[in-house]
Amino acid sequence: MNPSVTIVIPTYNRAQMLPQAIEAALGQSHPLTTVLVVDDGSTDASADVIARYADHPRFAGVRLAANVGTAQAKNVGIALSTTDAITFHDSDDVPHRDKVMRQARVIGNETIGAHPCLNWKLTGREPDTQVQVGGVLTHHELILPDGERVEIRRTLSLVDDFFPNLQMSAGVPGDWTHVNSGLFHRSVFDRLGGFSDCIEEDREFRNRLIMAGEVLWVIPDILLTKIETPDSLTMQGDTDYDSSRRVADRKRVWDAVSRWFATREVETVPIDLSMVRIRSCSNPALVDRGALAQLSARAEQVA
Repeated sequence: MNPSVTIVIPTYNRAQMLPQAIEAALGQSHPLTTVLVVDDGSTDASADVIARYADHPRFAGVRLAANVGTAQAKNVGIALSTTDAITFHDSDDVPHRDKVMRQARVIGNETIGAHPCLNWKLTGREPDTQVQVGGVLTHHELILPDGERVEIRRTLSLVDDFFPNLQMSAGVPGDWTHVNSGLFHRSVFDRLGGFSDCIEEDREFRNRLIMAGEVLWVIPDILLTKIETPDSLTMQGDTDYDSSRRVADRKRVWDAVSRWFATREVETVPIDLSMVRIRSCSNPALVDRGALAQLSARAEQVA
């Protein structure tokens, strides 16, 4: 199987970085790739940037009528995509040219089995049976605002919210494998829903994948560069790692893990776009027509 892929790029007022992200996404070597930019109500020149690519056959630019946050912008991407798998690149992400291709080859591999040396019954599976990989992650590098380059290779940090006692050599807090840029099989969203409406949405989604027993595959190579700038969410004072908003969201995420340890029940996150309105779409042929019509109709009703 050679799965089709949508690269969703949620963006808000990042016009200066958006062209680089779009070009890197369109330049992916995987042939069955669509790029979907979800402009989350930007007030800068992002609309002009998106307009430059309006005629590209593999590009669709969606503009939301109002800012709804990164998590909901990603959910819009999920709702509009029609491909076998979905990945999410931030507007400050620069993927290696072969990133999506290498991820897609794993997602599409129909020969991966549950090796009997592992306790597959804990995930509701039987040994020696075929498994569908739900998500394919990669290592990445981080370029900080001061120019420092940090390699993120600590796969064990995927379970830092479950086993903090194993993280003593992790170094800088937050040094975990980049879940956001993983490639996810569409069935994962059918089973578990979308992203929780918070600024720790990647962390919450990562934990839900683990708690639900989804099969995760990590490619042990750096296939993406993430560039942090002073206007990145993790750098701004009201949303950085020490902000009251992020601390509160982190507590919600940790509480969910505590409930899972007690009950082993996983709460899904239904995608609720009732308050989201699409202002325009540059290439309707590339997205789910039904979802687009529904989200666009709401905008017309308000107008």
